[in-house]
Amino acid sequence: MAKATAEFRESVESDGIVVAPGAYDAASAKLVERAGAEVVYMSGSSVSTSVHGYPDVGVTTLTEMTDRARQMANAVDVPVFADADTGYGNPINVRRTVEEFEAAGVAGVHLEDQTFPKQCGHFEGKDVVATDEMTAKLRAAADAREDDEFVLIARTDARAVEGFEAAVERSRSYLEAGADVIFFEAPESVAELEEAAERIDAPMLANMTEGGKTPMLSADELDALGYDIALFPATGFKAVLNTLQDVYAEIVETGSQQAVMDELVTWEGRNEITGLDRIRDLEDRYATDGDR
Repeated sequence: MAKATAEFRESVESDGIVVAPGAYDAASAKLVERAGAEVVYMSGSSVSTSVHGYPDVGVTTLTEMTDRARQMANAVDVPVFADADTGYGNPINVRRTVEEFEAAGVAGVHLEDQTFPKQCGHFEGKDVVATDEMTAKLRAAADAREDDEFVLIARTDARAVEGFEAAVERSRSYLEAGADVIFFEAPESVAELEEAAERIDAPMLANMTEGGKTPMLSADELDALGYDIALFPATGFKAVLNTLQDVYAEIVETGSQQAVMDELVTWEGRNEITGLDRIRDLEDRYATDGDR
């Protein structure tokens, strides 16, 4: 755990930008790691949909999220950081939220300043809590972490509710309350992305979600603007959903998978991803005379 938190903090604070693809379970986390990413992000929206089929509207519980976080952190060697939504309650709840995520083995979390139940950051109809309520939550989160290297990311959704200036001021207050990184959600232009990074003196996270309010830039472009983390939260999960729709429709319509074989990982590829060879080696290691 200490190794993961130190690695994540070092990545965020070093020169260059951290590319953070989103995953939603152990298998997708392993694929992010295999792709060469230095961190894995646990996407709250993707977990929400995969756990109970709901949109990202604050239905997923702390237990569901930390169970999934633990599975993902155990599956990879690179750091995992996680969406902790609004913290699942008041500052006392936030303390427990941080304790549970830290115990699950993640290297950091982000907490947002929306009211509960929350919405996806690019949905309409969201609202934010008062600044002092959010700063109280962040103080509680900072107090709760056992490992000082555990990265606390403060997300503000105020741009869409109170305007750009208010979101900048909130971000500064959140840093004073103990946040390490600012997640400035849903800026609506490249100029706003640039201005936020210029005016907020902290490591910055940019959310590159497809179809949202923020222009989609590359990690290199975000790096040039002054960002430290380029988040691609649900890109992989959207690809999975699209593939599943096509594959299932083909099977139901034709009674065969032959036309979609090129959409499937091979038998050997699946075994490699899941580490079957390692399991076979362990079976041999622990085999008894009766197994031989």
